[in-house]
Formats: sequence, structure tokens, C-alpha cells
Amino acid sequence: MAFVIHGAGAIGGIIAARLHQSGQEVFVITRGANREALARNGLRIQSETRDWRGSIRVVGHPRELDLAPTDVVILAMKTQDTLAAIEDLAAAAPTDMPIVCAQNGVENERIALRWFENVYGVYVLVFGSHLAAGVVQCFTAPSFGVLDIGRYPRGADDTARRVAEALSHAGFDSMARPDIPRWKYAKLLVNLGNALDAAYGALDGVADLYEAAKEEGRACYRAAGVDWVGDEESAERYRALLPLRRVDGASFPGGSTWQSLARGAHRTEVDYLNGEIVMLGRLHGVHTPVNSALRGLVGFMAAQRVAPASLDPNELRVRLAAALA
Repeated sequence: MAFVIHGAGAIGGIIAARLHQSGQEVFVITRGANREALARNGLRIQSETRDWRGSIRVVGHPRELDLAPTDVVILAMKTQDTLAAIEDLAAAAPTDMPIVCAQNGVENERIALRWFENVYGVYVLVFGSHLAAGVVQCFTAPSFGVLDIGRYPRGADDTARRVAEALSHAGFDSMARPDIPRWKYAKLLVNLGNALDAAYGALDGVADLYEAAKEEGRACYRAAGVDWVGDEESAERYRALLPLRRVDGASFPGGSTWQSLARGAHRTEVDYLNGEIVMLGRLHGVHTPVNSALRGLVGFMAAQRVAPASLDPNELRVRLAAALA
């Protein structure tokens, strides 16, 4: 069983590095400056106590690999890039090859199922950063993060157990779960704060907006009949990772959407985070002004190359008050 890590940003880079260090056969699919850096200098992973660089085979397209049904592909790109990645994989990989979605949101598995039979979801709690090509940083220790896996839409089969075992051996907290969608919907509620983190920085000053966004999400779940893991149960998985550590003298810079804006990305995953709640609201008659505003706000920031954590949250409060009135 070889692991193919598709997308070598913060999550994919840390997974690739740790699996490689644990003795697994690992390939990476990535493009642009990141591919050039990995091919030239190898992949570097920094943590509180370690600074490792290793050579991992890197390609730009799945057709450059001889993919077999026994290989496992771990998707680690943002959701806005999943469709193109799956279409590329479908042209080069057998349809029964396991596709593992180590991504935020709940749309990736649904996309993958259109082309592949064996799709798995992952509940991801990895505090990593990727701000320079070829370099990833991990801000938790001794664990490198939580990566619970389950077959989608339900079940925990031998593949899920083998992948969880490999990830555990690589330094992650990982277990096979038969109800992975419940965990991913719980994580989606947490990720509704990504937009606030990206726009305003620390969530302390926008706690009211964060709670309002999550309450809209919960209302949409109830209307849609979605089941999700409760706050206390999911908090148990977080506790093992806290407090966050410092890497190279610096604290965790910001979440995945913050990092996308910092890298100058013209699109972000909020369309599939806050946007998922907006869509559910429209389908089931639930008003979602906070999530709608946050989705639009971060979309504007990405299009206009606005720096992360540079806006005034009171401006959003004024806009929301006007919309609600």
C-alpha cells in the first residue's frame, strides 16, 4: 500500500512528511512553486522540537504515477480545487482505489463519489501552516494532530482501519469511525469561524458573530435532518492537542482561510464552509444572514487581495443590523 498525497499544503505536507518518516511509501502530487521547491530541496517540516527535511517523490499530475487499487489517495487540497483533482484522478486511477478526503467541509466526499466507489472522510484537527513553498509547520506536540477516518457515508472497514493504523504509527491521533459524517458536520460548525479569523484575526473580539454563525448552522442542520457530534464530545478530541506550541519562535499564525489570504489566493474555502450553511438555509427555509455576509466578505477580500486580519468587525455588525432590519 502506497500513499499518494494530493495537495502538499499545511495538512497534506504534514501527513506526507510524517508517513514518509514512519517508513511508508509516499508520493506527492502538487504544482507550481511548491512542486519546484519539493523537487529541488525536498519537503521541510518544522515543529517545536524538530526540523526535518526529506526527499519525497513529487509529480504534477496523477498520470505520472502508476496507480494501483491497493494504493490510497489522500486529498488535502481546498474544496474549491477538489473537482479538478478528482477529474484528473479519474483519468489515471482505477475506480475502486480508496479516496480519502482529509479536508474541511462536507462537499469533498460527495464530489469523489461521482467517480470513485471507495470514498472515506477524515475528521481533521491539525494545526499546521504553509506560507512558504516546500515548508510546513506543525504547532502541536507530541501528537501531530487528529485524523479520524471512516467510510463515506457510513462504516469502518479494513481500509479505514489500516489507514488509521498507519497514521497512528506516523504520530497522529487516529481511529476508524463508523459515523464520520457526524464528526465532519461538527467540524464544519467550528470552521464557520475561519472567515472571522481571516477577516479580523483572533476570535475573542468577534465571539458574538462566531456564535451567531454557528447557531445559524445548527438551525440549518435541524431543518435538514442532519446529525452531528455534540460540543462536549468533539471538544475531547481538541483537548489532547492543547496548548498549541511555538515553532521557530512564533505562535500559530492563523487558520487555513487566513493562510489562503496571506498567500494571495484568489479563491477560498469559505464558499464550502459558510456557503454550505447558506445553501442549507436556502434549501430548508432558514435565514442565514451572518454566514451569507461572511461568505461574501471573504470572497471580496480574496478578489481584491485584502490582507488578512485587517478589517473592522463593527462594520460587519452595522451591515448585519441593516440587513436584519
